[in-house]
Amino acid sequence: MKNLGNLMKQAKEMQAKMAEMQAELENHEVTGQSGAGMVRVTLNCKGEMRKLHVDPSLVDPEDKEVMEDLIVAAHADARKKADAYTAEKMKEMTGGLQLPPGMQLPF
Repeated sequence: MKNLGNLMKQAKEMQAKMAEMQAELENHEVTGQSGAGMVRVTLNCKGEMRKLHVDPSLVDPEDKEVMEDLIVAAHADARKKADAYTAEKMKEMTGGLQLPPGMQLPF
């Protein structure tokens, strides 16, 4: 029964840490780029787009596909950075907790 009490205490601590981390992820921003920085996309670590910068030289109505492709690539770059940051924070948070095999956080 002592182990159950410890487990419940750990669960409460993790719940508090998880709420703290969720707030941090919402505020932490990462920027992805493509086209040598001509297109930049800034996301928070929840995946919400906060900023978009497109160099004016890319604005060509006759060749909008290039700009569209660069925006998609910059978004993918930012998302990759956000995912890496989130994974690192999760690793820090769960450092001392032994999760059952296959269980992932956040739930």
